[in-house]
Amino acid sequence: MDPVAFSLGPFTVYWYGLIIVIGVLAAAFVATGQARLYGENPDHVWDMLTWVLILGIIGARLYHVFSRPAGDFAGWDYYRQHPIDIIAFWRGGFRGLGIFGAVIGGVTAVGLYTWRKGLNFARWLDIGAPGLLLAQAIGRFGNFVNQELYGPPTNLPWGVKIDAAHRFGPYKDLVKYPVETTRFHPTFFYESAWNVIGFVLLLWISRRFKERLRPGDVMLLYGIWYPLGRFWVEMFRPDAWTLGVGSLTTAQFISLVSIVVCTAVLVVRHRMSRRIPKGRFISYGGR
Repeated sequence: MDPVAFSLGPFTVYWYGLIIVIGVLAAAFVATGQARLYGENPDHVWDMLTWVLILGIIGARLYHVFSRPAGDFAGWDYYRQHPIDIIAFWRGGFRGLGIFGAVIGGVTAVGLYTWRKGLNFARWLDIGAPGLLLAQAIGRFGNFVNQELYGPPTNLPWGVKIDAAHRFGPYKDLVKYPVETTRFHPTFFYESAWNVIGFVLLLWISRRFKERLRPGDVMLLYGIWYPLGRFWVEMFRPDAWTLGVGSLTTAQFISLVSIVVCTAVLVVRHRMSRRIPKGRFISYGGR
């Protein structure tokens, strides 16, 4: 599939960027529904969107720039010698983004916006969390278009074909791995499917247990669910950025830290809430 969606004169629109925009808009529509659920003004979602997009893209790009992926992929060793390519989106659309950096940038944007408007930061993180998973699920199909983020060869029926131009490392050997017959694990699809399940789960929890949830709980659940899936998916990523210590990839290390911290915070804050006298605890059910 051609990574270029269409061209308008000198401007080229890539499928990857277009798919990301579709994911962001889908997340925003979900967030407006969540805002109404929590009694908040949904107009803030659209006012906040520009902040989230800008800081999210900056964070995602910086994560990629400072990475050191395996194989012949561009990372810090490349960008420190070609700094202009850090911002040269016109040479490949939105290729070269890291989701953990995007999350950090997006959370920072929500923090700045809610601080400026005097809104509840934790509550607005909860409003955006389910849609974030949906956006990630949609965005991963940009990797399919770009023929990237695939795993090792597989004989499974859902394996995907990767053209010779997009091979890396040992998979460039077309004698050993013929283009016509070799298929690879679609790791982007594994993560996308995991995110769809998480999206549905967080939506259900936010409604079913609304009266028992504290502000920030849904985002904490995101911080457990997504990293669990990412930790597993990284096992299928031969191109993953490693720390150079042990066998863990950088994403797996970040995932473990997120899972442990978010789980601990959830457990501690709900144990403490049981000790607070009735009437002193404010949940989503009491404004």
